[in-house]
Amino acid sequence: MSKIGEAERKAQYRVIDLLCGDRSGTMGGLGWRYLGDWQTREGNTNIEEDLLRPWLLSRGYALEIVTQAITLLKREARMEGTKLYEANQSFYEMLRYGVAVAPGPGEAPVTVRFIDWADPAANDMGIAEEVAIKGKDAKAWNKRPDLVLYVNGIALGTVELKKSTVGVGEGIRQTLDNQRPEFIRNFFTTVQITFAGNDSEGLRYAPILTPQPYWLAWKEKSVITARLDRDVTQMMAPDRFLELIHDFTLFDGGIKKIARVNQYFAVKAAQERVRAHEGGIIWQTQGSGKSLIMVMLARWIREAQPDARILIVTDRKELDRQISEDVFGGTGDKVRRARSGTDLMAALADPTDRVVCSLVHKFGKREETEMAEMISDIQSAKIGAPVGDFYVFIDEAHRTQSGKLARAMRQVLPEAMFIGFTGTPLLKSDKETSLETFGPYIGKPYRFDEAVEDGVVLDLRYEARDIDQRISAPGKIDAWFEAKTKGLTPIAKATLKQRWGTLQRVLSSRDRLEQIANDIIMDMEMKPRLNAGMGNAMLVAGSIPEACKFFEIFRKSGSVLADKCAIVTSYKRAAPEITGEETGMGETEKQYVHRVYTDLLGETSEEDYEEESLRLFKKEPGRMKLLIVVSRLLTGFDAPTATYIFIDKQMRDHGLFQAICRVNRLDGDDKDFGYIVDYKDLFRNIESAVDDYTSEAFDAFDKEDVEGLITDRAEQADEDLRIARDAWLGLMDSVEQPKSDDEIFAYYSSPQGIENDPDAEEKARRRQALYKIAGRYARAYANIAAEPEGSSFNDLELGEHRREVERAIGIRDAVRLHSGDAVDMKLYEPAMRHLIDNYIRADDSQIISHLDDISLIDLVESKGADAVNDLPAASKRKRENVAEAIENNVRKLIIEETPVNPRFYEKMSELLTDLVRQRREDALEYAEYLERIAALVRDVKTGHGNDYPTSVKSAGQKALFDNLDRDEAASLAVDRAVRETAPFGWRDHAMKERKVRRCLEQVLDDPETVERIFEILKYQSEY
Repeated sequence: MSKIGEAERKAQYRVIDLLCGDRSGTMGGLGWRYLGDWQTREGNTNIEEDLLRPWLLSRGYALEIVTQAITLLKREARMEGTKLYEANQSFYEMLRYGVAVAPGPGEAPVTVRFIDWADPAANDMGIAEEVAIKGKDAKAWNKRPDLVLYVNGIALGTVELKKSTVGVGEGIRQTLDNQRPEFIRNFFTTVQITFAGNDSEGLRYAPILTPQPYWLAWKEKSVITARLDRDVTQMMAPDRFLELIHDFTLFDGGIKKIARVNQYFAVKAAQERVRAHEGGIIWQTQGSGKSLIMVMLARWIREAQPDARILIVTDRKELDRQISEDVFGGTGDKVRRARSGTDLMAALADPTDRVVCSLVHKFGKREETEMAEMISDIQSAKIGAPVGDFYVFIDEAHRTQSGKLARAMRQVLPEAMFIGFTGTPLLKSDKETSLETFGPYIGKPYRFDEAVEDGVVLDLRYEARDIDQRISAPGKIDAWFEAKTKGLTPIAKATLKQRWGTLQRVLSSRDRLEQIANDIIMDMEMKPRLNAGMGNAMLVAGSIPEACKFFEIFRKSGSVLADKCAIVTSYKRAAPEITGEETGMGETEKQYVHRVYTDLLGETSEEDYEEESLRLFKKEPGRMKLLIVVSRLLTGFDAPTATYIFIDKQMRDHGLFQAICRVNRLDGDDKDFGYIVDYKDLFRNIESAVDDYTSEAFDAFDKEDVEGLITDRAEQADEDLRIARDAWLGLMDSVEQPKSDDEIFAYYSSPQGIENDPDAEEKARRRQALYKIAGRYARAYANIAAEPEGSSFNDLELGEHRREVERAIGIRDAVRLHSGDAVDMKLYEPAMRHLIDNYIRADDSQIISHLDDISLIDLVESKGADAVNDLPAASKRKRENVAEAIENNVRKLIIEETPVNPRFYEKMSELLTDLVRQRREDALEYAEYLERIAALVRDVKTGHGNDYPTSVKSAGQKALFDNLDRDEAASLAVDRAVRETAPFGWRDHAMKERKVRRCLEQVLDDPETVERIFEILKYQSEY
């Protein structure tokens, strides 16, 4: 048997000294005592009865009770006909909650607890080294963990240590080997945390059966600079060690989990707020385990406060499943899943339901309707008052709808404490809906760049693609449009142009969608992870009809995606969806969507189809390679297999960041990055979102920020309503008395036709003003009606406003119909879709960026003030993305240039041609911008754009060349000397740093130069 290397043994002794003080066997150091070297000791096991029995007796349990309890515990630790995960889980529950033992027939059972969780110092904390365990084959498979951490004789932790020149990964693999059935798997039924470490990298920790890539590092400030010593001190202090096991360990869907450091400190900060009964918002970036923070915090609150009840409101099925399947542990408390607002109120009134979970589906255009229905149910429910001390968790706290729900819940739970959870920072637009509802941030936000640095999520890489479009037959477009709109008023024609003459309509042409589909099919064959069937992709379409078009294109493509793609949207087939759609003029978009879904699903329900599609996507990526989505699955959907996201939808801020983070989950060694492929020129938005999510600009929101938000907004809303009402009344003053229907129609409309009315143009202008001012008045009133408690208007005044607004909207709608300005859009929908699909052609896509070798974090961090100043003026502005800007400009043009203005676009072909032309020109500018950014980033990362000799290649060599007066020979000499001499892990190690300095002194003469170059080398990761 090989002898342990001296360096490894030295580290092992130092860890023992840190924990135990010395090897005397008395309590010392951090609070442990040394049990001895058990290499040759017989009968080593994971439950040392000779240690457990006296401790239990010292707790006052009778001898016969102790004997029975130990028998039950050892039986639970055996692994007979069960898997390690299940055995470890059942043992954990007995360890955490104790075991009931009946002293005798008919006597009340006594609960025996094997660990004093409340007082760590009351436990017998012991460390044994070189614990030799007999394996399945005693002759061939004996194993010997370096250290075993025993608490009252129960093995709760193992430690594998390596010398500083051997990577910590070897210790991890050794620990995983030990858990195999050929070795000492049975020993790990009691083990709760496994550690591996060395002096160079410190400790890594994980629960049992955790694959190597998912082992965690602890990150906490300390005055101790030696990594191993620091981590041991922070993680193995008895109170921290037992707390991690008791409060921060979960069994979730077949995987045992221990809190990451960000989750631990988020829960700890929230515990302080709970004690003070002060709400707030927990910001943990996408993919960092926010839902597990909810579960851990809920369990702690429930156990710490007997009358506490938890209400968790989420729109995520995954979290709802975690809660409903009782991952909290074996307390016996069931989870009540509320199905509606009324059901939720009934649950709140029933104190037997300690944890209530309400799943709110909030997707797409149905979000506001569904949320409004739930809030109405809550407010109108005629059920008993809620019972208990409530703690309300609301997921995705930045959403406007979450804020509305929270305010509704406050009316029925005025004493409740509210905690919001978000994976995104609170932008300025969120302050009023989030901070005033929940309170300031809880703990330190955990940002995207921190999560990438910690290896919690992957970094992202970006590629922009453009598809050029052109008008194929302007004359046919004009002839078709005029033929189909004969008889419409100029304003009605303008309305139709406004609806269909937008960039989004141009970009939705079937020819363009087919080119995108061809791109994705090619990527499926060419990208290694996609081609290998290990990874898959998501396609974000701009609308449900576009998603259906994509789906049909793929299904008819004859490619690998023909039977390996699925469409997941908020659409649900129902008769009302197509009621009133039949015009006899062709298929409307709603009829088209209904047909696609019916052809796809047949008698299968949308829920069953979606469930099976997502299962294949997550578990069998080779069989489900692409999900086509619109709004669904862009938040809260965790699929490690998802590697590429193709975006063909305008997005920004929260929605955009959450969407791109669908592809940043860890998933094995062959997934290094998540990849974004952008067809909508979103780089400026992505850049801005990543900047927001990695900066500290939003960290300063505190209680002072919350104060005044409601008052300021209410005052502004009151002023807006006064101005809108005055504008409306001023508009109506010009109508002759008694301002009945006849006078109103005479003032605004041309009953005999515009050809016979000399005032037709003036009346058209009046109608435009009427439509705009009536709408503004209605919006201003709605803003106050949603939160009347903050307004200065009393109920009587608000009632007068409501009646006047109803009159204004009635007049607007009647005038629109009377004048002929109203357009039945369904009647013209098939014709306009035919025009778009048949007369706008698309070319093959072109890659207009070369950023796929640069991470998004690098892009953001590389652009300081100097880099921004170096950009063209147009690129310096934080403007809307190109496509959205064009669309907005065209809409504004159509609205302002009314049909009576001769400068207005007379021909539909001119409008579409202009849209496509601007799109092409801006795409060229956009490509130039992206190339400029890429060049800047590469310069920053590889040498600031200077010219270098051919021999000076790497970033480190270039740094030396720049700082050694561009002396090629000296630079290469230093580079060679350091590469040959510098030992592994030399930074922050006095002896090793001295060795590097000495090698520099042999090449460089000047001591000051030696010191300067040494400091530079410390920041060059290649040495």
